[in-house]
Amino acid sequence: MHSAAGETGSESDTTPAEGSASRSASSPAWEAQRKAFAGYIRIECGMAPTTVEAYGRDLRMMAEDMTAWGADTPKAVTPRLLADHVASLGRDRGLSGSTVARHLATIRVFFRWLLGRREIDIDPTEILQTPTRWKKIPGVLTPGQMRRLVESACKADAPERDAAASGPGLWVRDRAILELMYASGLRASEVGAVGVTDVLETLGALRVTGKGSKQRLVPMGEHAQAWLGRYLDECRPGLERRAREAMRTGGASPDAGRVFLTKNGKPIERVRVWQLVKKYAARAGLAGVHPHTLRHSFATHLLAGGADLRVVQELLGHSDITTTQIYTHVDRSQLKRTHERFHPRA
Repeated sequence: MHSAAGETGSESDTTPAEGSASRSASSPAWEAQRKAFAGYIRIECGMAPTTVEAYGRDLRMMAEDMTAWGADTPKAVTPRLLADHVASLGRDRGLSGSTVARHLATIRVFFRWLLGRREIDIDPTEILQTPTRWKKIPGVLTPGQMRRLVESACKADAPERDAAASGPGLWVRDRAILELMYASGLRASEVGAVGVTDVLETLGALRVTGKGSKQRLVPMGEHAQAWLGRYLDECRPGLERRAREAMRTGGASPDAGRVFLTKNGKPIERVRVWQLVKKYAARAGLAGVHPHTLRHSFATHLLAGGADLRVVQELLGHSDITTTQIYTHVDRSQLKRTHERFHPRA
């Protein structure tokens, strides 16, 4: 069997480093087809940039294996080679069953596209089976741990406190981000996409653009709204000024009306959100925390408090309720209290 370099993946929200370490370069033929496919799903299918990026990572990984194993063009790919590649994803790269299933779905769409363009004569993915997707219980924080996490972004402890004396305190921005991610269940990619016009202050809600460019309205909660308001009043104007000053010297791009900006006035990126969450989790003494942990905690705490599953589905932006059902792992004490309260023979 073929070997592949170790690589990790995440079930729900891949890490910024996923796919960044390349085993070997793919052939020019693979690169040409991969770029053409990216253009197709972006322009003709209207897929979101994050989806196009994920497809690109999956196809790059496959193309590298195929090139290393002698299949320099899609026509040279056999079902056996693809089966070996899929097997290596979990065995050698350490990807989860859910991530492998997503990877396989990408490969299937790609080869069907090639078949439709008559670039290949047969679809080598037809006999491949989707790996079993175990229901992985997502990690969550307790309400107390969540409080420690969001409160770790504070002026007294933040490294930016010295810079804040001469400019905007970025700890205010970071606190607003953490509060919103937990209060509204935002994905890391959704944080950077929030625009100034998406903040509906009178409604106390946020317009969020999620996967597939689908929009949803989610409440912010009083704490998140207060911190967001403070950031918009005290911090963001200074970041905008920095952006304008940098633009005059050609050093920065416009903020495009995004809410959350970097210290240079650029829209904050998903990778930076990952870094911020990890930074403040470490400060709060919490291990294994990533942006999706806040989203998991948001959903779990709502359900534990008695929220309807369909409501949580809408708030999370899930198209299929079975995706939301993974969050029904409320603690046994809550289940026992609910049973005692409502069951006539409890």
